[in-house]
This record gives sequence, structure tokens and C-alpha cells, in this order.
Amino acid sequence: MSLALKLAERGRGRVSPNPMVGAVIVKQGKVVGKGYHARAGFSHAEVLALKEAGRKAKSATLYVNLEPCSHFGRTPPCVNEIITAGIGRVVIAMKDPNPLNYGRGIRKLRASGIKVTTCVLEDRAKRINEAFHKFITEREPFMVLKVATSLDGKIATSEGKSKWITGSESRQYVQKLRREADAVLVGINTVLKDDPRLTVRNGNRGKDCRKGPLRVIVDSRARIPLEAKVLKGSAETIVATTRYANKTRIRALEKRGARVLIVGSKKGKVDLAKLMKELGKLDIVNLLVEGGGEINASAFASRLVDKAVFFLAPRIIGGKEAPTAVEGEGIKKISQAIPLRDIKIRKIGDDLMVEAYPCYVRKPIRN
Repeated sequence: MSLALKLAERGRGRVSPNPMVGAVIVKQGKVVGKGYHARAGFSHAEVLALKEAGRKAKSATLYVNLEPCSHFGRTPPCVNEIITAGIGRVVIAMKDPNPLNYGRGIRKLRASGIKVTTCVLEDRAKRINEAFHKFITEREPFMVLKVATSLDGKIATSEGKSKWITGSESRQYVQKLRREADAVLVGINTVLKDDPRLTVRNGNRGKDCRKGPLRVIVDSRARIPLEAKVLKGSAETIVATTRYANKTRIRALEKRGARVLIVGSKKGKVDLAKLMKELGKLDIVNLLVEGGGEINASAFASRLVDKAVFFLAPRIIGGKEAPTAVEGEGIKKISQAIPLRDIKIRKIGDDLMVEAYPCYVRKPIRN
């Protein structure tokens, strides 16, 4: 199962809106077939493993990190292929959270006489497909909020300078996060101050990849400059705005190739909760937020952040006017602070990366 999970990881950033799946077929103590889902619409992991195993699949054991599908999607049901191949036993890490298949694949396998074992390395399997789990059950993207900050919590100087707070290793890791995301979201202030491309770059060469994640700009008044870098390049750009935006500006943005979404507002700003619903309709599963303090504050206040990734640089910036990682109105009592769980700390170059999951009061923790 551990090998199946490793194979599944090979599809990260490529299979959306599908889950990452790996499969291993074992017979008489030897691996006779392996496969992983490489891209949406391509063959599923189980089918590829069965093809590699050939006749050796008969009476063998299939290990797969997600319950095999029993319904028709872009490809035929994997369960039928497993039964036809004569597999004797199937070991599954976790049930498919998709309501169309939850438990059905397992029942069909057992009904055909195949032995089924479940919940093997289940926690690891859930973590790998945490984004898919949220998307398929709530129809909203899994939000990863990334922040690069000095040790005293500043994301820029009092004059708005932010290049570069963290080291090159951390910035390379952020490129990895972008490659894994379906979309990258920032606020209009980030565009006005930094004019970012929000593209994925090829390692140390610093060249933009031909295709990157979709770019989402939260801009309640459609103030984004028509020459902004996020409106250029091959990656698609969405400008999320409100009914308060100037219609002439909206038409000009559309002529530049941007897709404009008119989203409900909250206190004159784009309602992020409603925006998440709209992005879910576009099959955006993994969403990376790289905004400033106000966007970050809104995301936390709306309980939308599923995972927080903070890069802490060994620098002190200081200054009352220097922007911080999470601004907004803040809280009045420490008891109102958002606790974090499953905290992981990793050293990247000279920086520290802290990865954790917010635990919101009166809201179920998403796995």
C-alpha cells in the first residue's frame, strides 16, 4: 500500500478534478503490475496495473489507495475490469468520498466473490487526496494559504518593499505549490503593488512554463490595470468583481482575454465564500492563495482556509506601518484566536516552513 501511495503522488498537480490513485498487483510475494492515474481522462491506475500484470493478475492481490470506481465517468468502471481479470483480493486504503461511488465499488467486488480489506494506511490516503475530498463533498476548492514573512510577522517594509523576504529555496518551493494548484488567487492590492505574473517557473532558470495555473484576481471595483502582467501570457485569468465595478472597465478586461465573474459582495468587497462556490463550478480543486494581509484576514474570518503554509525568514523588519501577514479587524480576546492542528515544521534553506490546518470553532475539521 505504501508503494501504491507513492505511485499516486506522481499524479499530483495533473489529475484534477480527479483524485490521485496508485495501484499495485502482487502475486506470490512479487509485484507483477503497477500503475497510477496520470491525467484526467486517461486510464485509471487499476486498469494500467492490470494491463501490466496480464494473466498474472488472476488470483492475485490488488492494492489501491482509493476505492475502485463502479460508475461511468470519462472512463469505464474499474470494478468491472478487476472482476474480469480474476483478481482474488483487493486491499483498499479509503472509501471513495464521491457519493456516486461511496461503498458501491466495495459491495460490487464482494458480491463477485472477491475478498476486500479496507482502511489500510487510511490516514495517509486521506491526506494525499484531502483536496479532492473537500471538492467532491462540498463542491468548493481546497484553499491553501501561503505567506512569506519575517520573523516579526511582516510581509513587506513600511514602503511596501517585499522582494525578497525569504530565500531562494523557499521561493522554489512556492513554485512547487503553484504547479500543484489549479488556480492561484491574489487581491487587487498585490497586483497594484507588485504587478506579479503568477506563473510557474522552471527551476533555477527563471523562465515561465508554457502553461500555468489559472490566475484569480479579487478586485471589487475592477481597478486592475489593463497592462498588468497577470493579463498576459498563456495562463487564463479570472477577475472576480462586484456589481459596483464600472461596466466599461469590465468590457475592456474581457477584450484583454480575462474572464470576469460578478460575485456577490460583503461590505462592498467580493464575498470570498460566494467566490469559492463559483470557483467550484469551474472544477477548481486546489486553490493557492498568495494575497496580502487583507485577503488573508478575510479568508480566515470566513473560515475558508483549509491549510496554512507560512515561510518564516530569519529577518526583523519592524515598523508600525509595515504590513503584517493577517490584518483586518483581528480579534479582541485570545480565546477567539484560531487554533492550528497537525503542525509540521521544516527547514528550507535558512527559512522555516510551518504547515498547519486551522481548527475552526463549531465547524467540522476537514480531512
